[in-house]
Amino acid sequence: MIIPFPASRGATKLRFGLFDMAWIFASPLVALYLSNAYVLWSSDGIQTVGLYWLISVSLSATMLLFFKIPYGMTRYFSVHDALNVCKAVILAELLTGLILFSLIRLEGIPRSTPIIHALILVAGLVAFRTLVRIMPDENAPVISVNALPESVVMIGSTSLSAIYIKLLRVCARDRRRVIAVLDGTPEMLGQSIEGVRIVGAPQQLDSIIDEYALHGIEIDRVIVGGERDFLPDEEMKRVLHICESRQIGLDFVPQLVGLSELKAKSDEFAVQADYTAPFAVPAYFRLKRIIDFCVALASIVILLPLFVGVAVVAFMDVGSPVFFWQQRLGVRGSRFLLYKFRTLRPPFDWRGNAVPQSEQLSWLGRLLRETSLDELPQLLNVLVGDMSLIGPRPLLPEDQPANSAVRLLVRPGITGWAQVNGGKRVTPQEKEKLDEWYIRNATLRLDLRIILKTMQTVMAGARRPSAPRVRNSDPQEGALGRGWFRLRIPK
Repeated sequence: MIIPFPASRGATKLRFGLFDMAWIFASPLVALYLSNAYVLWSSDGIQTVGLYWLISVSLSATMLLFFKIPYGMTRYFSVHDALNVCKAVILAELLTGLILFSLIRLEGIPRSTPIIHALILVAGLVAFRTLVRIMPDENAPVISVNALPESVVMIGSTSLSAIYIKLLRVCARDRRRVIAVLDGTPEMLGQSIEGVRIVGAPQQLDSIIDEYALHGIEIDRVIVGGERDFLPDEEMKRVLHICESRQIGLDFVPQLVGLSELKAKSDEFAVQADYTAPFAVPAYFRLKRIIDFCVALASIVILLPLFVGVAVVAFMDVGSPVFFWQQRLGVRGSRFLLYKFRTLRPPFDWRGNAVPQSEQLSWLGRLLRETSLDELPQLLNVLVGDMSLIGPRPLLPEDQPANSAVRLLVRPGITGWAQVNGGKRVTPQEKEKLDEWYIRNATLRLDLRIILKTMQTVMAGARRPSAPRVRNSDPQEGALGRGWFRLRIPK
């Protein structure tokens, strides 16, 4: 889970480099030229070319900003960054084609132009960053010509091995170098990891050390790309014996970089529960995820203009970013990021000075809260499976009731039974009982009623439910009712 920036540090800034801007501006015209678009040479095609250029440049720049491409440090450009460039360009071309087709039906623009433009834009952006990455770093440490670095054989072509090889090149090229990697997978033989060849299996360590000695290379150290249990016991004993008999150092990457000493921070709000339901959870919850996905997707499409309108209002009121995020507890205690439209100005200014609370909430923010429009982004949480449309509201870890095992058996909801029976006005104990009752009795019909009741609550404001009423027919059960709902809460 990638944690976004806090609101005070999350403002979007234009950080395009000179090459990126020049390439974004020129690539649409190059694509038109390569696709032999006649509108380039037509006197009445200036408007078509200008419209295509303007839309293409605007969407390309917007998508690159959305995927944070200009914010990446070019010298540390990675495969992950290259994939993000591809995603941004593909999305920009799809939107460009959609907008152009709705405006001019692509008259005068060859159908191959968006594809050619995407290839040109991706090739230029990736090639420039790759070129910068492979250029000599002026800030790299100077290597002494008299230095004799240790020669290292690594065991295991793991991510830790790759990171450690790269770390040595950056920080200790004159003290230690990895000259070979051993891996027990036959398919890996002959391949390279960070430019270092995989020359054999760990079982061949003894013979490989001898062979390097024939070429004048003395192996000084063996490093395993994992913990001590990375290799099987017999294989680990053989490696230990070889290193001891030859007086070669043996290390493990996690110990070298301090990973073995790291310990997870204890969570004072951790929910200790086995999530074993004390009752049979209705089978309806198996179908509920499919219903949630379909309804959320349809709602996002239908409410897209409202999304855009609220985003614009939030941007004009509190600035960038327009989304507020907060970590909450979800199904079975898993943590996820809940999103809302921002209604408060940042708690700190750009100098780090605190902003008084009285200045953070405006009347626009208060309006978004009272109409619950700030909750719209939670449809995205529903779409990806973090939440459900109906269910117990997700709480902060410190706000969880003493016994959270039952309410965390299901996905939290945008609205729920507790919200239409008082919401914030009910006590935590009442809310816990209301949530448990919903989990026991959830049906499609009940969810539809909760949705209708939510609409009424948003329009009229939440009211506290009436006092509990005890049913004489069953002294072991009570009923908490309000309006046309009757709530049965087992004691």
